[in-house]
Amino acid sequence: MSDTHAFWLAGREATGEATFDVTSPWDGRLVGKVSVPTEAQVEEAVAAAHAVVDEFAATPAHVRAAALDHVSKRLAERTEEIAQLISAENGKPIKWARGEVGRAVSVFRFAAEEARRFNGGEAQRLDTEAGGVGRLALTRRIPKGVVLGIAPFNFPLNLSAHKVAPAIAVGAPIILKPAPATPISSLILGELLAETDLPAGSWSVLTVPNDRMPALVQDERLPVISFTGSDKVGFAIQQSVPHKHCTLELGGNAAAVVLGDWASEQDLDWAATRIATFSNYQGGQSCISVQRVIADASVYDRLVPKIVAAVEAQVTGDPNDSATDVGPLVDENAARRVESWVDEAVQAGAKLLTGGKREGASYAPTVLTDLPADVTLARAEVFGPVLTIARVDGEAEAFAAVNDSDFGLQAGVFTHDLQTAFRAHRALEVGGVIIGDVPSYRADQMPYGGAKKSGVGREGVRYAMDDYTYERVLVLTGLAL
Repeated sequence: MSDTHAFWLAGREATGEATFDVTSPWDGRLVGKVSVPTEAQVEEAVAAAHAVVDEFAATPAHVRAAALDHVSKRLAERTEEIAQLISAENGKPIKWARGEVGRAVSVFRFAAEEARRFNGGEAQRLDTEAGGVGRLALTRRIPKGVVLGIAPFNFPLNLSAHKVAPAIAVGAPIILKPAPATPISSLILGELLAETDLPAGSWSVLTVPNDRMPALVQDERLPVISFTGSDKVGFAIQQSVPHKHCTLELGGNAAAVVLGDWASEQDLDWAATRIATFSNYQGGQSCISVQRVIADASVYDRLVPKIVAAVEAQVTGDPNDSATDVGPLVDENAARRVESWVDEAVQAGAKLLTGGKREGASYAPTVLTDLPADVTLARAEVFGPVLTIARVDGEAEAFAAVNDSDFGLQAGVFTHDLQTAFRAHRALEVGGVIIGDVPSYRADQMPYGGAKKSGVGREGVRYAMDDYTYERVLVLTGLAL
């Protein structure tokens, strides 16, 4: 895996004058060298995308759908190869990497299906008022222009797919900028797109370093920005280009609420297992990993030891081992940051029940209780394998605790009561409420996004397609309706 990887410029392979190394966070080995585009090559890609806007929008739906189907099938055929690559550059345990490839297969398939039925047009009679006699309005959705997709490191393939596939489905050219830590997975998409009949210039995958991104963000030929990453960077992008359309999928400190009616041993075992798994999967590096457990006092004392036991049962170690549940964080600096936040919390009075140890880029799955409200861990997104548990009295206090956050991506509520489920849906200030499970559940076809500092706009294939387009109305006059 040490060959130099080319980037993709307007549908073709290209190399620049410089390279950078991609290394494994698990053992530091070289995964590959990646070529960096020059400023002139970036300009060529942007100009090509801008030039093909009208042509791509007019491309027949069957051409776009066929390309998306092709990528889906080829991803499926290369699942193990790509999963090994994701695991190598990201440190993600191989079983989770295989799952990520499977999700990307679905995303491109969903996009192919949506491309075939998207933009059928809505006809509206306007003769409901006298001034509209003989008039008919036809509404269609039109691409807003070239999409600049900025992908994160934690799901380097699937979150790139969530930007690329909807853009192709609606006929919007896209320039994808992968995360510098994990670019090779995204470059695989370039290989597969190059096998299709999409117009030259309709897509590029540019391995541009982060310090060169402001120029791309400011470029007027890129009117749509789809960013997944930290709230600090996301809102800085939005504030720098207030006239552009920005979709921001940002952070969270997701809560799992366990209410008093979720009380049988089977209930609590299920909740503990799901909480332990999804506070630690991807090394906790998911915007919807479980960071906070909010448990009703009536179940708290029984639930806590079950969670601790389930967390301690998580298998840590080599991400290449299929038995491994928790691998390293993306790099040692990330693990050091998590370590500092946990240490701060413990020094302030939090009780450490398990974990709390770092070795290189790896941080042990950790559980704390009695977390002071003013420590960093209580307010920010830890983005690591750390879980806190709090005791509350009743539903109202539990829901208030969920909302006592600057973030609002998703929340999980363990309850059997349908009325409680609807109250949670109404009361919780989040983009998604998952009943009977953790907040980490995401189906790639459903709308996904948050409230407050968790971002603006929605992903999920059809919803991103809406986000990348606008409604244009055609009024026909003099018709015999």
